[in-house]
Amino acid sequence: MSVLLSVLVGVLAAYVLIYYSLFKGARFKSNLTLKGKTAIVTGSNTGIGKTTALDLAKRGARVILACRNKQKAEAAVYDIRKESGNPEVLYMHLDLASLTSVRGFAETFMKSEPRLDLLINNAGLIALGRTEDGFGMAFGVNHLGHFLLTLLLLDRLKQTEHSRVVNVSALLHRLGSVDFNLLNTHKDLVTGQSSWHAFRAYCHSKLCNVLFTRELANRLEGTSVTCYCLHPGVIATEIGRNMGVLQKLLSLPMSKLFFLDPEEGAQTTLYCALQEGLEPLSGRYFSSCALQNVSAHGRDDALAKKLWELSERLCGQCPDTNQRALLFSREQHCT
Repeated sequence: MSVLLSVLVGVLAAYVLIYYSLFKGARFKSNLTLKGKTAIVTGSNTGIGKTTALDLAKRGARVILACRNKQKAEAAVYDIRKESGNPEVLYMHLDLASLTSVRGFAETFMKSEPRLDLLINNAGLIALGRTEDGFGMAFGVNHLGHFLLTLLLLDRLKQTEHSRVVNVSALLHRLGSVDFNLLNTHKDLVTGQSSWHAFRAYCHSKLCNVLFTRELANRLEGTSVTCYCLHPGVIATEIGRNMGVLQKLLSLPMSKLFFLDPEEGAQTTLYCALQEGLEPLSGRYFSSCALQNVSAHGRDDALAKKLWELSERLCGQCPDTNQRALLFSREQHCT
């Protein structure tokens, strides 16, 4: 068993080394300034979210750190203001594991901010347990919370010319699937509570990000709002902070040797947010600052539409026909 484990670890290390030796060097280079523009970055108190927020602040944007932990978020605000020299960086509380919190954030934002140019749905986690509303943690935070947040902010996005939504997905979406029967009966993407189940739920939730982006692009066709999803790379961040001690110890050497740092990991997010001329590619998936293909499931329009309609029902956000006509350029019906 120990020999087999050593072989598996060696194969994985070789794969990561080769793959990221080929793709690690991608950098987004642009002198674009964002003075007068407003951006929201979820999960921006650490990791690639914080790095993304810092870059936007350096470009002159008004940046809102949408985070759950007040203490960490306020520390990040201080750091970003100090490094960027931009005082227009602020914290607004957002707990994606609570649909009530998502609605509260959106209400506060809509009352206080006259424009929204960039919504970067960056927060994500690998975790067991349930959200405040009883959903599996990965599904509730990585997909459903961001889904509701985006819907609630669509009016402001549409009022701001050439706004964008950027959803941070992952290469692991290729291992994902969506079991609608399981979602209807268990409000989750998996049935168990082991570390393996947590990993599987993460993969499934990342596929949800891809499908959400695809259907959102379809529904926003004809408006000035575009959307994109991306794989940031394998990043040394706190995404696995809820893993067990053993898993953390096993992953630490790999993280130090092969994984990208947050600055490298933020490059494709910045590309999707700021690269000029991406509008015809709304709804598509990027990695290493370039267009990439998604899995067969990720290209399934019927699956994307079904997930959208179920997500509306699960978060109680199924608008009537008149409301929908205001939100989207084409009318669809809730089922």
